[in-house]
Amino acid sequence: MSAVFDSLSRFYASSIGKKFLVALTGLVLIGFVFGHMIGNLLIFVGKDAINEYGHMLQTALHGGGVWIARLGLLAAVVIHIVATIQLTRANRAARKDAYGQHKAQVSSKSSRTMIWSGLTILAFIVYHLLHFTVHAGNDYGTYHTTLHGETVHDVYRMVIAGFSWAPASIFYIIAMLLLSSHLSHGFSSLFQTLGVSTDKTEPLFKKLGYAFAGLILVGNCSIPIAILFFHYGR
Repeated sequence: MSAVFDSLSRFYASSIGKKFLVALTGLVLIGFVFGHMIGNLLIFVGKDAINEYGHMLQTALHGGGVWIARLGLLAAVVIHIVATIQLTRANRAARKDAYGQHKAQVSSKSSRTMIWSGLTILAFIVYHLLHFTVHAGNDYGTYHTTLHGETVHDVYRMVIAGFSWAPASIFYIIAMLLLSSHLSHGFSSLFQTLGVSTDKTEPLFKKLGYAFAGLILVGNCSIPIAILFFHYGR
């Protein structure tokens, strides 16, 4: 066990190890972001559709599945951000000459954007969990409805109520703008680190990154915009 821990510790201490973790956690988070968006868009299918989806998530593994996923994803976000910050600091320290300093200025500007957008997204995730999961400062936990003869949590009503509050919707839209910017910059580098993208295919992955970021932006923002500005479901 000690040998395994030492090997993992040495792997993480290396820049290759950190880059691999950034890419791997990024891939996990990309998958979650897409799946979460698809699930949320069920609100446009109808009340029963999103309530059934929510009930399935809440009852998986007797209620433990959703919390395992939440904690795992939060850990992935933290690892992603911490490893990125450590890589940025190491890269700056490694560049001492004038040419290196010029390169650092170019790369660090992009890195700072990624880091700050990442930290803002982390803050949003914490807020989002407090708002819609822990129900801090609201009574969303008391919302119930009947689904197939069973009393379940009324996710539909909760989402409508949550995004009917303008500050929550505005914060959500800002977070989605930052997330999309983050995705558009990180998508191609992620696959490059994992060895999937090459110099020849890099332009393609960049285009895919922009397309994916745009899809996430439009899909996620359509919900608060429909509720806040067009009074969907109200």
